Amino acid sequence: MSRYIGPSCRQCKAEGTKLFLKGDRCYSAKCAITKSEAGANAKMKKGRPRTKISEYGIRLREKQKLRRFYGMHEAQFHRIFEIANKMTGQTGHNFLQLLERRLDNVVYRLGFATSRKQARQLVLHGHFLVNGKRVDIPSFMVSAGDVVAAKEKSRETALLKENAEVAAARTVPQWLEVNAEKIEGKVIALPARDQIDAPVTEQLVVEFYAR
Repeated sequence: MSRYIGPSCRQCKAEGTKLFLKGDRCYSAKCAITKSEAGANAKMKKGRPRTKISEYGIRLREKQKLRRFYGMHEAQFHRIFEIANKMTGQTGHNFLQLLERRLDNVVYRLGFATSRKQARQLVLHGHFLVNGKRVDIPSFMVSAGDVVAAKEKSRETALLKENAEVAAARTVPQWLEVNAEKIEGKVIALPARDQIDAPVTEQLVVEFYAR
């Protein structure tokens, strides 16, 4: 399946929740979900009947929501699930943890990009180092103790400077620590489930792939 290239806001509307695909816009009143909530509430008050969704449909929607949240195409998303499924422990948590450990996601979580899409581009263009070595693979899996930092030349780019200023005012997940001034961060631990804000019930995703 090819990567979706249409309007990002349409994906959020399809899932009925914020997927944070548009950077700062998602936190503003311009967010399509925020603007549509009033209309949705009005329709509910009129008593319009809801379409019943099958058990399969519920699981499919949850899987699609998670895939879109991380901005991935199906083949790569499923491949990571297969890795999680072979690990010991809870498959759902393993899956979320692997998704969070992707380098593009970590760059985004540290605040050095306004969206995962932007983070992916920054990584692809070689702007980031992991433990001092250039890594241009967005799917690269970081480990506890890894240091992710912008290249010295890249720190002077207007985009990264601007993102770093915003990052300095934001709270990063507890499993990461950030030095916004240096545009550098460290993975201090692998994320626990309550440190991952993915808006899904991951067990439904596990059940979808297990069918």
